[in-house]
Amino acid sequence: MKKMMTIALALSVSVTAVSCKKGLDKIENAVTKSGEDKSQAIIDFNNNFLDSYKSSSRHVENIVEYAEAAVKKSKGETVYSMPMVINSMDYSLSKIKGVPSGFDSEQKIIETELVTYKRRRESIEKKYEELKSYITSEDYKDDQGAKALALQKDINAEAKAFFLAGDNIVAKIKPATEAAEEVILKDHPMKDYIVSSKSVMNTLDAVMDVLDKQYTQGFNEAEAQKNYDELEKAVDVNAKKQFDVAGQQYAYKKTLFENFNKRATEFLDKYRKLIRDSKTGNKIPDSNIQEISSAYDSVLNSYNSFVQ
Repeated sequence: MKKMMTIALALSVSVTAVSCKKGLDKIENAVTKSGEDKSQAIIDFNNNFLDSYKSSSRHVENIVEYAEAAVKKSKGETVYSMPMVINSMDYSLSKIKGVPSGFDSEQKIIETELVTYKRRRESIEKKYEELKSYITSEDYKDDQGAKALALQKDINAEAKAFFLAGDNIVAKIKPATEAAEEVILKDHPMKDYIVSSKSVMNTLDAVMDVLDKQYTQGFNEAEAQKNYDELEKAVDVNAKKQFDVAGQQYAYKKTLFENFNKRATEFLDKYRKLIRDSKTGNKIPDSNIQEISSAYDSVLNSYNSFVQ
């Protein structure tokens, strides 16, 4: 369950899943001095990369699942249907023409990681096509699945490097993006509601990180409940805000703000159910993790609708 939070578009405010604050003061000063143009360039890069990482992560995960099934099939094990891998065009990545200078000292590091990110994605795609041809033609009957196993090892190694590069980029771009948001939002009429809603999303991300870990390593009720309480508090604070923004052009945002809070409350409903259902076996059931993931996507989509 690789989670990746996406973007906020027209208002140029983004949310990321990393809480690292290292170097923020220095970068914040550099971004503030550079003005709105460079701040917008930083935010555009952030938005495009996060959108790319979300879509490409799902694509890579599907290929990893396909490779696992391919090995089983090539060894003669029963595989009722091969995992579906849909052709994926990463349009957001194509929008990135370079790393903005506003990232200051982190620019070169981000550029290096971005090259790795692109190359690993391309390599995974090529190896998948080779594996698909091998499985479709049933060439595994000639070598008892040896090539499938070799390609799976390559794909897994490439996927690990892909996610490492992606996570490193997210961590590196976050401080400058937060500083850029402050520049862009400085005098925005909706600043209070956007910042508060972003706080909800950041808390929600922390919840998903914990549940992701517990899904694979075992359920911890105390930790899950603690995170639930923190999220409930953030949602309650946001939901109690009366949306009152001057300007007819913002009138429709009231409904979108209320819808975001409604989706967040529905997430809490699913979270309570997950905690209850996971107590007995100290394990989060598959059905609950699917429900909570779907609820997360609903909150995220409503957030993006509100701020764009």
